[in-house]
Amino acid sequence: MSAVPDFKALANPAIRTLAAYDPGHDIPSLRRRFADAGGLLELGSNENPFGPSPSVLTAINAELDRLHRYPDPSGKALKQAIAQAHGTAMAQIALGNGSHELLMQLGQVFVGPDDEVLLSRYCFAVYPIAAKAAGAKLVFVDAFPADHAMPLGHDLEAMAAAITPRTKLICLANPNNPTGTWCDSSQLSAFLARVPSHVLVLVDEAYIEYVSDPALRSAVELRTRFPNLIVARTFSKAYGLAGLRVGYIIAEPALLALLEPVRESFNVNALALTAAQAALADDAHLRSVVVQNAAERESLAGALRSMGLQVLPSQTNFLLVHFGAKTSAIEQALFERGVIVRPMVGYGLADYLRITVATHPENQRLLANLKAVLS
Repeated sequence: MSAVPDFKALANPAIRTLAAYDPGHDIPSLRRRFADAGGLLELGSNENPFGPSPSVLTAINAELDRLHRYPDPSGKALKQAIAQAHGTAMAQIALGNGSHELLMQLGQVFVGPDDEVLLSRYCFAVYPIAAKAAGAKLVFVDAFPADHAMPLGHDLEAMAAAITPRTKLICLANPNNPTGTWCDSSQLSAFLARVPSHVLVLVDEAYIEYVSDPALRSAVELRTRFPNLIVARTFSKAYGLAGLRVGYIIAEPALLALLEPVRESFNVNALALTAAQAALADDAHLRSVVVQNAAERESLAGALRSMGLQVLPSQTNFLLVHFGAKTSAIEQALFERGVIVRPMVGYGLADYLRITVATHPENQRLLANLKAVLS
């Protein structure tokens, strides 16, 4: 038998030190473990507990007899629906198997070993993965301190000052994951005005539908002024389609054309295309989800603060909560009770836990278990 090759030595140098995205606990196994103990309370992945529009299920059922056929490779019908929703051209839309795929494509196409990718300190984990996979240098800019009015939020002034001739791409989420914090539209516009036109800026709006602050609007409206702006969106959160994995970006057609050669063929499956189009058409369901989430977010944040905990401001469907030195023990104790929240050690926030806002009964169950653990 031949010797086993040293596969790591054979790998691209940029890949050898790359850590994979961590999705959290093995949820399917935990569902089985806690099936007879009241069920698993899943509050670690920022999923929509209210589910998708009922019209999504109708649309999926109508598609089931065509599963032996490939989906539309261009996703034309969904692109048309998205373009109409945003008042933009279909040529400015690219679809992905979740926005994760599109973030990786942006790194693959637009950055390399001689480039810098500028990131806020507490950013979504996929941004550094996409940059490092392309061999780029990561430049992290410190976020606001914990005692700031927007604790751990993006310091756009500092980010603008950190741009160098080597800066190729800037990535930020607004509102931000994992902190829940945000910058308003006027702040974002002023920041974009300071970014050189050859530097690409990705604004990830995975949670934009949940926003209740009128000062924060979608960055899509800024694209006519800033052609270097790329806006990412997803159907995984407010639209409740996390299990189908479909996202999109809005950008200049010339930019999207460069992504096309590296796009996987038929990258968005037929059920996802159909479901996303149906979800996008049901404004009433989306509004219901957003209203319920806002009410539960405020109620849950208030209850946690009444327990003496620091809860960061949030415009998302999750809360970042400071638990201090006992964070790990508290997370483990909740885990043993079948309550899954997200540890933040991997984000450099070891004293915090991220908690998804759920339905009212689920939030009450969380609070009851948390009170028992803290006592």
